Amino acid sequence: MTELPGRRLLLVHAHPDDESINNGATMAAYAAGGAGVTLVTCTLGEEGEVIPPGLAHLAADRDDTLGPHRIGELAAAMRELGVTDHRFLGGAGRYRDSGMMGTAQNGRTGAFWNTPVEEAAAFLVEIVRETRPQVLVTYDPDGGYGHPDHIQAHRVAMRAAELAADPGYAPELGPAHTIEKIYWNRVPRSMAEDGFARIGESLPTTPFDAVAPLGEVPGVIEDSRITTEIDGRPHAAAKAAAMRAHATQITVSEPLFALSNGLAQPLFPVEAYELVRGRSGAADGEREADLFAGLAPPAGTGASAPVSHAEATGETERADETEATEAVDAVDARTPGAAGVTS
Repeated sequence: MTELPGRRLLLVHAHPDDESINNGATMAAYAAGGAGVTLVTCTLGEEGEVIPPGLAHLAADRDDTLGPHRIGELAAAMRELGVTDHRFLGGAGRYRDSGMMGTAQNGRTGAFWNTPVEEAAAFLVEIVRETRPQVLVTYDPDGGYGHPDHIQAHRVAMRAAELAADPGYAPELGPAHTIEKIYWNRVPRSMAEDGFARIGESLPTTPFDAVAPLGEVPGVIEDSRITTEIDGRPHAAAKAAAMRAHATQITVSEPLFALSNGLAQPLFPVEAYELVRGRSGAADGEREADLFAGLAPPAGTGASAPVSHAEATGETERADETEATEAVDAVDARTPGAAGVTS
């Protein structure tokens, strides 16, 4: 990655810890290189299960103070990643964690899942127009694994990107801005399978007794869908430290980690994405190694950005067609009464 000054990356996540698990190495790499990195978190994660016994009283069914505690965990994680611009959508605590799909928390007043998309998107439009990112990273339409807040974060992020670009929409929120590239978090199937195949080598040296099913890893898709891989190995320690900062939610024992279920899974230092809006900066048959690949240099940097294969040939990679074919109808049909999913 070169010529990072002037580059601006926006990430939209549902709960504290999602950013570190999915994008920790990416965020650390871009922050270290001088890019502007903005994280928007949509809820405080109040409904999360608590791992340390000494903090069990924070849980929603006891003191219900997990949300404020996780604000501190997220701040610590951002320090580990070198990210200085973090915001909660609409302000801390405006939207409540909705719990897992099919639970009573889905219908709670103030739950993010219950929030009109247009309302929440307006808060994000203001951030987009202020920070003016070239790149947005968020979830796929299923939120990676069906969590209501992840699904809603996807909807809000994608809608905000559309509205922010419309000069006729809420001009009081700032001048219109078009995000040039939008990515969804992904894990290539080959990487997931290889990582789980190697777990046995590390498991005896960790506190974990069992392994998570590969099918529980969010966002796993066929390798052919992956457009971009960020080699975050130089920042693997920062990612692990950020994940460790979310101590109520994650137990880290490198190269593995576990969520509240105690089941081990690989900690991936290479992070993969699917480009769904904009043009790829890679040649045919190759993957991008930079989320900003192919973009023109930011004004005033004096850098000469490479011309992408797509720009040279006039091809538009994936763009709106991907989302249209991503079972959006099935996602939109989800209701708070749908079958539950496990984390």
